Amino acid sequence: MSPELIRILACPRCAAPISTRPRASEPAYACSNPRCQFYGEGFPVFDGKPALIDFDDSVMTRDSIAQSAAEQAIETRPGLKERLRGFVMAGDSSIGEINCLKFLNYLRKIANRPRVLIVGGGSRGSGLDVLYDAPDVEVIGTDIYVSDNVALLADGHHLPFVDRAFDGVVIQAVLEHVLDPPQVVAEIHRVLKPDGLIYAETPFMQQVHMAAFDFTRFTPSGHRWLFKNFAQLDAGTNGGPGLSLFWSIRYFMRSLVRSDKVATALTLPFFWLRFADKWAGGHFAGDGANGVYFIGRRAERTLRPRQMISYYNGTGGIEALDENLETEWPSATITKPSGYLATPASRN
Repeated sequence: MSPELIRILACPRCAAPISTRPRASEPAYACSNPRCQFYGEGFPVFDGKPALIDFDDSVMTRDSIAQSAAEQAIETRPGLKERLRGFVMAGDSSIGEINCLKFLNYLRKIANRPRVLIVGGGSRGSGLDVLYDAPDVEVIGTDIYVSDNVALLADGHHLPFVDRAFDGVVIQAVLEHVLDPPQVVAEIHRVLKPDGLIYAETPFMQQVHMAAFDFTRFTPSGHRWLFKNFAQLDAGTNGGPGLSLFWSIRYFMRSLVRSDKVATALTLPFFWLRFADKWAGGHFAGDGANGVYFIGRRAERTLRPRQMISYYNGTGGIEALDENLETEWPSATITKPSGYLATPASRN
């Protein structure tokens, strides 16, 4: 681990700096606060990756992480089977790439070499290659399992970093898998620099996946309220009602045949439904969207509850946060997908 990364690490329990101890008789990574439990106990290391997790306040356990490290149960590079399933079950992958390019353009406005945290970056998300491959971006990945894409293991509820350490944060298809999404978003806000940027993708009309580790869904308006401490740069849908219907058919088949593989095979004739989303738009698409995305800038003010009605109706409603955003952050020149809230909301 580089000295630059070590300097921004913090204990997930007490927020004191993390110290490294070269002697074999001591933990390699430990809290520097003598009054903290993790000063003497230190943090476990799996395949060279420190697990900076407070296991007393996490759904994860040392044993579960050790098992995933030993078995490498989660693939970091999808094979043919996973790519085929992704093509059938996922939305338009070009939306993710367009959004990441847009996010990258905004990042370059605030830093010459932006540092970006990927929360849940054990595997590369859809469209994120443009971020990983950018030579002028420092990407730091975290997740709750070991992979080549992560520098350390962390629980998003208690990010083990000092305040204002990052220029940008990406959290893609993760917030549905955490127990307390507002707490995770508050942590993202904390570790971002004053003008730091967030890019989030989160499911809406999707059934349970990842079994016991699936907790929450968000409407487009609910997703905006989740990021109420951020000024919106862009928001929209990544998968419309057609994809949602396809998911529903698959899970209906799954409930009858009690088999994921058989249900997928039976649902394949309906794969064309996902392409119908090209003709869906506006609130009609957003109200039944498969997923939503949000690109925003860290703000010190927060949305007021009454603004959310105007937000949905497209008549403003975010002026408390987005004042002067038009001149400070002009829209990206990249073509954006059409759909619900696919352009910055209007301002009075």
